[in-house]
Amino acid sequence: MIKALRPLFDLFYPPACKACAEVLGPGEEMLCTSCRHTLPVAQLHLTTHKPIHELLYGRVNVQFAAALFRFHKKSGVQQLIHNLKYRGHEDISPFLGNWLGSELGQIPEFESIDCVVPVPLHKLRKRKRGYNQVEGFGKKIAQKLDVPYINNVLYRTANTRTQVFLTRFFRASDIIHSFDIRETSTLQGKHILLVDDLITTGGTMEGCALALHKIQNIKISIAVMAIAK
Repeated sequence: MIKALRPLFDLFYPPACKACAEVLGPGEEMLCTSCRHTLPVAQLHLTTHKPIHELLYGRVNVQFAAALFRFHKKSGVQQLIHNLKYRGHEDISPFLGNWLGSELGQIPEFESIDCVVPVPLHKLRKRKRGYNQVEGFGKKIAQKLDVPYINNVLYRTANTRTQVFLTRFFRASDIIHSFDIRETSTLQGKHILLVDDLITTGGTMEGCALALHKIQNIKISIAVMAIAK
């Protein structure tokens, strides 16, 4: 959009909060001030509570884990994620990546991260949606950690069913064997930060980890936009 026309566009279509749909005020971006202060921030990287480790215990050896929000149904976080994934608001992804990445950049444990790898989207779903909702998130985190963003090694082999309509058991069993890698040299010996939008059963992360562990001497840490627990 031509910059000079932005005020006119905003007059007729004022930007709204992506979590509550209220019109944004002066100086507000993406989220209104109320949502910025009331959304359930998880801050797992700042606490001794480790729900992602607990969820993946015995399945994936996780070095470090971070989640920006706690996800609850019929909440502002759900609206935020749905706007990103299903309503074309791709700009939410880098916004959240910048938020979490700025925090992780101050945490000594995350200094050992060598690269950021996104959970891949199947090519058919990416074609339909037009983008991988995790890409902007991962790129911003990589930028804040000053490490490469690598999205051409891990890929999805099957276009699994939409997870929201499945039970927890079938979500996990449907997706665990749906990932593979293209080669092993790029990530060999690396400490990988695997990023995704939402972690629920842990099936996606387990599937990605199974594929990535075909590579020698890797370590895996996790960062997500939200955890549903």
